[in-house]
Amino acid sequence: MPPKLKSKTLSNETPRYLLLGEILRPHGIRGELRMRVLTDYPEYISERGYVFLGKDPNTDKATRYTVEAMRMHHDYGLLKLAGVDDRTAAEAYRELFVMIPLEEAVPLEEGEVYLYQLIGLTVQTSTGEILGKLTEVLETGANDVYFVDSPKYGDVLIPATDDTIVEVNVEAGTLTVALPEGLLPES
Repeated sequence: MPPKLKSKTLSNETPRYLLLGEILRPHGIRGELRMRVLTDYPEYISERGYVFLGKDPNTDKATRYTVEAMRMHHDYGLLKLAGVDDRTAAEAYRELFVMIPLEEAVPLEEGEVYLYQLIGLTVQTSTGEILGKLTEVLETGANDVYFVDSPKYGDVLIPATDDTIVEVNVEAGTLTVALPEGLLPES
């Protein structure tokens, strides 16, 4: 079964912050921010009451903001921060990440991992063939897609579904997959 993903980060190094969203642009004239949601739990943003904004999850210069409101609109979040009261003020927040400190994250449940923990795992088939290293996770509407850099096959794209992901073992540094017929080119 594919792991449940709590929040996204940009690399496999343990970050200072976990990404909850990325601000795309202002929304309307009252200071709302249109945000690409990068967490499975967007409701957590309004529940916690504050977030940090910064350019990357390892920044020393993240700034804390009080959340006045957070609502979903289509596939995006609309975030209202205290003190950001018009479109002109909201313009300054484009391309910043909405984050929480790693130590304040919701504790993971059994079978859950953070995306940053997947990057760099050695991907192997259920028959023991080493495919390569997981280099990127593409989040799509249906299911995530794992990019594997394979010395033998080049770039391999693996759908992260219950049928393909056999086991994720972060401690051992491995991801075991059962590939559908025809996914790999003929040797």
